[in-house]
Amino acid sequence: MPVATPTKPAARKSSKAIAPAIPATATLTLSSKNYSSWSLRGWLLTRFAGLTFDEVMLPPDDADARKELLLLAPSIRVPCLRHEGATVWNTLAIAEYLNETFPKAGLWPTDRVARAHARAVCGEMNSGFANLRSALPMNLKGHFPKHKIWAGAKPDIERIIEIWSDCLASYGGPFLFGKKRSAADAIFAPVATRFKTYGVPLPDACAAYRDTILGMTEMKTWIAEAKLEPEEIDLLDMDF
Repeated sequence: MPVATPTKPAARKSSKAIAPAIPATATLTLSSKNYSSWSLRGWLLTRFAGLTFDEVMLPPDDADARKELLLLAPSIRVPCLRHEGATVWNTLAIAEYLNETFPKAGLWPTDRVARAHARAVCGEMNSGFANLRSALPMNLKGHFPKHKIWAGAKPDIERIIEIWSDCLASYGGPFLFGKKRSAADAIFAPVATRFKTYGVPLPDACAAYRDTILGMTEMKTWIAEAKLEPEEIDLLDMDF
């Protein structure tokens, strides 16, 4: 009598669907993560907006990138955001483009007066503070607590302390314009790193704000990646 061959039960399909990877819809051109304050600003703005993007890193020997890092030329090529046919450079232009394209991200304060205030201080940071940039170049690998700050940079530091103190007192912190981070925090983030690198003394409220910025998940990611960069620029990596 033939014996029936048992049949294998059909394999169960998993009820958990594997979500497809979300492809990047944009690219962001950057230079050094250790030295480029402009790259950091553009990167934070794009992350705050929630836009998925691929990073395009300029090679270390790129002449224009080195000029920008050594403050020998304005930041023209970095950061540069490309998204759905649009090409945007300059950090404030990137901030406005992202705010227009992703309004729900809330890159600027909702209140009209606070929004005007935020744009004003960001514009001041974007176009000024040349002495601060020269005296305290961004260097996330470095730590120079005994760095002597030359007199020309002190008014810039005092003005930034004034801006931070005013914003924190007016809007209650922990970010410059209240409980939610904004474009202003991205624009001033490199200053927070400079104050940490060079041990610049700050009032308690400003020191707390510096630590809030450095404690953001995005900042921790950026700093960790900056420390893995093999290239060093001697003129920016010296104990002044």
